[in-house]
Amino acid sequence: MIRKAIKEDVDAILNMTKACAKAMIANGIFQWNDYYPSRAAFENDIKRDELYVLELNNIVKGTIVISTYMDDEYIPITWLTDNENNIYIHRLAIHPELQGQGYARQFMNFAEQYAIDNNYTSIRLDTFSQNKRNQKFYELRGYKKLGDIFFPKQSEYPFHCYELVL
Repeated sequence: MIRKAIKEDVDAILNMTKACAKAMIANGIFQWNDYYPSRAAFENDIKRDELYVLELNNIVKGTIVISTYMDDEYIPITWLTDNENNIYIHRLAIHPELQGQGYARQFMNFAEQYAIDNNYTSIRLDTFSQNKRNQKFYELRGYKKLGDIFFPKQSEYPFHCYELVL
């Protein structure tokens, strides 16, 4: 079940994202670290009413942020649509024990339907340049790669920005 996150979910979300970070590092993908994702980021997502969780048997096993806020890092990107009516996907994570079972696809279906139902123009996101699996996942869904941004506290490598026009 996908539902809105509540503040009581934050510890479970952090445990799950730490498991994801550990699994990525084991595969040579240094995308998440001690700085990101943070408790403060998830708490802010909840305050903004933009954080959702995947709950299975009353246990949080995934998370996604569906935001209307454009981060400053995105400003230099030449997007396909105007910066007026877009949503941004952040911190999509599925517990490593459930990856490859279609849960990320369910989250993206949910986000895309949310965008359609609320008349957004496009969906924007970024994914780590060293995470080829994620890039293929978004590209197969029709997202177009538009440019690179950097998050120095996360990695020396860039993050690719993508957009899907609805």
